[in-house]
Amino acid sequence: MRDLISLSCEQCKRKNYTTTKNKKTTTEKIALRKFCPACRVHTSHREVKV
Repeated sequence: MRDLISLSCEQCKRKNYTTTKNKKTTTEKIALRKFCPACRVHTSHREVKV
């Protein structure tokens, strides 16, 4: 039921984090504010395919 997803930085487009989400209960794409080691700043990370 839980699928593996990647989170990529919206500024530099690098895939920095992986996590899982329940696609049955959460159908929309998630966006979290995380630290990007490439940009060296907290940025918004959106869900992309693994």
